[in-house]
Order: sequence, then structure tokens, then C-alpha cells
Amino acid sequence: MTTVQELIDGLREEAQRDADPATTPDVGIVMGSDSDLDVIVAGAGGKSADLPNMTASIAYPLPVIGVPVQEKSVDSVIGMPTGAPIVAVDAGKSYNAALSAVQILAREHDELADRLVDEHEALQADVADVSRRLHDRGVAAFRADRE
Repeated sequence: MTTVQELIDGLREEAQRDADPATTPDVGIVMGSDSDLDVIVAGAGGKSADLPNMTASIAYPLPVIGVPVQEKSVDSVIGMPTGAPIVAVDAGKSYNAALSAVQILAREHDELADRLVDEHEALQADVADVSRRLHDRGVAAFRADRE
């Protein structure tokens, strides 16, 4: 049986190996269990609520973004002690975690920065469209359109 220290040592050894950048992922996604359906996004819920924190302590200095998959996991995900920081998003907001990962990577990849701007502009346009329809149609008609 592998001990925790052996696992940590193995991960550190693997991280020190020279890897072909073309085959190395820029974002890793780590989940606590099969029931929990340079940047690491770590989802956590239930018994694996401390997974993002453990990942941050092992993977440092790689940035880790914690995603609580249940509301009751928020405190565990954001409760990291000083020295192994973690970025966290609200429960179930994996889309925001993905955007945060891309924002980090976009600092070195212009194509990602451009795509982020496009995505942000599309989100703003969607909000503007909803606002305009609500204003033009009124509350009752707007609600009826959505049913």
C-alpha cells in the first residue's frame, strides 16, 4: 500500500522530469471521487472537501482553483492556512473556475486573452439583450415569454 508521503514524493519527482510542452496539459482537473461529478482546478464535496487544500499544499507554487460541488463544502475549500494559497469559487460554479484558469494562462498566451475578451463581450451582450427585452415587453410579457 502506498503511503501519503510516497505519493507526494512520486508527484514531486514526476513534476521535476523534463516533459514535452506539446503533450503537457496547461490545466489539470482533480476530483475527489467518481461521485463528485501550470493551473489545477480541484472539485470537492462530501468526504473530499479538503481536496483543493491538499492539492494546493502539494502542488505549490502552481495555482489551484477550488470548486466546492456542494454548498456545505465552501468552508472547507476556502479554509486554507497561510502558506499554500488557493483561489476558490462559489459552490457549483465550475464555469467561473475555468474562466479563472484561462485568465491565469492568458497572461502568457495572447490567443487565450483574445478569446476571454470575446467571451466577456458575449456575456455582456446577453445581459443587455435580456434587459432590453424586459424594458420593452414589461414584466408580465417578459415572464410569459420565458414560460
